[in-house]
Amino acid sequence: MRRINPLLLLLVCCVLGRGAQAHPGGHDLSPATQRSWHNQATGRSVTGAFSHVRQGSVYVQSATGLQAIPLAQLAPDEKRYAEGIAARIQQLNASLFAEVGEPRPQSTSAKPVAAAAFDAFAPKVKTRWDERYLYVESDGIPSHPMMVGITSWQQQVPMPQSYTGNNAWRVPLRPVPAANPLSAKTHFFRGAIALAANGIPIFNALNNRGADSFLIGELDEFGGHCGRADDYHYHIAPVSLQKTVGPDKPIGYALDGYPLYGLLEPGGKPVGKLDSFNGHETSGLGYHYHATKTYPYLNGGFHGEVTEIDGQVDPQPRAQSVRPDTPPLPGAKITAFSQPKPGSYALTYVIQGLTCKINYRLETDGSYTFDYINPEGKVVTINYPTRPRGGQGGSGGRGQGGGQRGGGGGRRDSAAPTIVPAKPGDFQLTSPVVVNGGSLPVDYTCDGASASPPVAWKNAPAGTKAFAVVMHHYPPGETEEPHVYWVVYNIPVATKAIPQNDTVIGARGVNTVNRRAQYTPPCSQGPGKKWYILTLYALSEEVKPEATRGVTREALLTAMKGKILATSVLNVSYERQSQNP
Repeated sequence: MRRINPLLLLLVCCVLGRGAQAHPGGHDLSPATQRSWHNQATGRSVTGAFSHVRQGSVYVQSATGLQAIPLAQLAPDEKRYAEGIAARIQQLNASLFAEVGEPRPQSTSAKPVAAAAFDAFAPKVKTRWDERYLYVESDGIPSHPMMVGITSWQQQVPMPQSYTGNNAWRVPLRPVPAANPLSAKTHFFRGAIALAANGIPIFNALNNRGADSFLIGELDEFGGHCGRADDYHYHIAPVSLQKTVGPDKPIGYALDGYPLYGLLEPGGKPVGKLDSFNGHETSGLGYHYHATKTYPYLNGGFHGEVTEIDGQVDPQPRAQSVRPDTPPLPGAKITAFSQPKPGSYALTYVIQGLTCKINYRLETDGSYTFDYINPEGKVVTINYPTRPRGGQGGSGGRGQGGGQRGGGGGRRDSAAPTIVPAKPGDFQLTSPVVVNGGSLPVDYTCDGASASPPVAWKNAPAGTKAFAVVMHHYPPGETEEPHVYWVVYNIPVATKAIPQNDTVIGARGVNTVNRRAQYTPPCSQGPGKKWYILTLYALSEEVKPEATRGVTREALLTAMKGKILATSVLNVSYERQSQNP
């Protein structure tokens, strides 16, 4: 047997106790450990101590919590400082683990009770465990039909995910009641909040536009759809799984470790009174959650302790697609989805009475070939090579329907959106200076007069009491958040248009470029055409966003939860003149 240096073992225990993933441990906010971190892209500064580096971002422990800043946006000296610390910690961890062996989850002799629900889907779903967690592995593809019935679609499709090894789901075996329980109405708009017994993640029922995903047609017949990483997940409790797991077992587990049961108690008894999180405590089961037919449909937050970082439970597996994410396709309805053979998939959708298809298949080299078939039968074939998987992390921030938390890791290229003409009577956002899918005139960019564009709208739904307008852009890359150029809210219901350079209609939120409550023009760097999204929201009432330093897009989206009656999108493009040959 190899002899282990006792001092080295002590050091390992110290490092592991403090988190051995480029993380020095602790949250020391004394002046000696703090420094100022400046985001050159946004102009914002954060004062705090280095926490860790993950997925291309440095995490800073500030007085208000953990803040993430993309390394590429830091000042050069700050970037070198962060990368230097991370490299030293990783070097130390590597040497320590080489000496004593990196700890990995090892199954003990006694199988946890929580594994029983997942065993119903074995061998497709696999479990292992240690003293603290149940680890659940799956490929992210359920055995039931997918996608059929979706009427609000982001053009994403189901693709297998590698929820295995270090990227497996983990469920606490000994859940602990939280001192300050967190609600899904105001938290967890990214990533999963529960895991179904078939190994499919379950996300918050609300998308980050504040709308109920089920009610607005974003979900299929089983309560699921795909996020921006082509990852299939649910947004309501998958009660259909009850037939497989049996009447006495949960249909899933929340990520705080408490079980999620179906519409009835075990044995078929009616469910008693539930708390705001859709949970309660009974003598036989202790605390547990239930599925319901109305919001919140599943656990509406967490009775137990979880860690929230960047709006999601952390850690959790990372989903990844070979394709760039795609924009919404208004008016489309998915009518069929099948798997003709292993590794091969076929999706059919109808738009304006015309039938289109997407056939895709896994190739022997790990790439995927997609055949996009238009109503005339013309086929456009694209092969997407596999990309290296990133480190552990949660799903990305935008998903189905242009706003919910779909799977992350997908590259956000500024791809051309699919433009579908509006039908008579549609709630519609327009501009007298640019058509949907057109090029934004130079006067409304940083290369021209930097004027805010004029916009107009019509056919607001009944019950509208106010409007809001947001203009944003998704930059390339996996870690960058959207660039926001314009935020206007509480626009009076009688308003039908906003003139060019208007500053008085409605209330102004802050942009992400200079953090001022005003329009800032598109000025995206790099060659090629960039796409920008103007979104109009019809609201059932005026909103009161919570903000101390200006209302951000995120604060507005949170305030609009449950108040959005309809949305309309105007896609515009611009190519920097200075980039042209």
